[in-house]
Amino acid sequence: MGIHDFYLTDKVAFIVGARRGLGKAMALAFAEAGADVAVADVVLEGGELEAVADGVRKLGRRSLFMQFDITKKADVEKAVQRVVGEFGGIDILVNTPAPVTPGSLLDISEEDWDKMIDISLKGYFLTSQLVGKQMVRQGRGGSIINLSSRSYIRPRERRGAYGIAKAGVVTLTGQLAMELGPYDIRANAIAPSVVRTERAMAVFASPERQKMVEAEIPLGRIAEPEEIADVALFLASDAASYVSGVTIIVDGGSMWVGARNPPK
Repeated sequence: MGIHDFYLTDKVAFIVGARRGLGKAMALAFAEAGADVAVADVVLEGGELEAVADGVRKLGRRSLFMQFDITKKADVEKAVQRVVGEFGGIDILVNTPAPVTPGSLLDISEEDWDKMIDISLKGYFLTSQLVGKQMVRQGRGGSIINLSSRSYIRPRERRGAYGIAKAGVVTLTGQLAMELGPYDIRANAIAPSVVRTERAMAVFASPERQKMVEAEIPLGRIAEPEEIADVALFLASDAASYVSGVTIIVDGGSMWVGARNPPK
């Protein structure tokens, strides 16, 4: 065991929700570690997804980009077939789509609830099911990584449906780990808190709001996307060969902020 266990040389990664933010950071981190990377998103307009694929190629790895709807099984089947046809298989699956619809459970509409569950839970199930079957057929193991959230264990105000969906992702990940383990396929989840993505910074736009958030984090700062991507890189690599069924909370220590002693 050593540094080479962190490499993804000649592995094939399929990252869903890679147009920006965490998915983009993971795509580039995996490519730098030696993987070929297929990137997908429900939005193709604007050229952002294509730019991520170009970034992968600039790192010397193969890439392709595609648009599909993670909530539709036929779309997922076509996407998986395309990746397999282009690269010969899939070794790593990463699910990152995570819509956020603010609102309490008493106020959220049925439509918004269904959208949250469809994308963040049903969609993860569909991709994991179809890619998992492909990994079993290949017979060379694999790694599935699902994006959860610290909200699954520490509810946030006006984020009820989001936290519930992400709790489902944790249970889905554990079930996948149990069922796919005999085929040397690992499944794990990552649960970040606030990360400096375009979407998050739109919420915490003012310097005052950012300072309030940072004051609740023992490390004193908001996470960068690359820091979450590094955790995903570990889980995708052979360095995590005996890690399966776990959810890694990545929040700068803020889970324990309530247990800190008050300043003197």
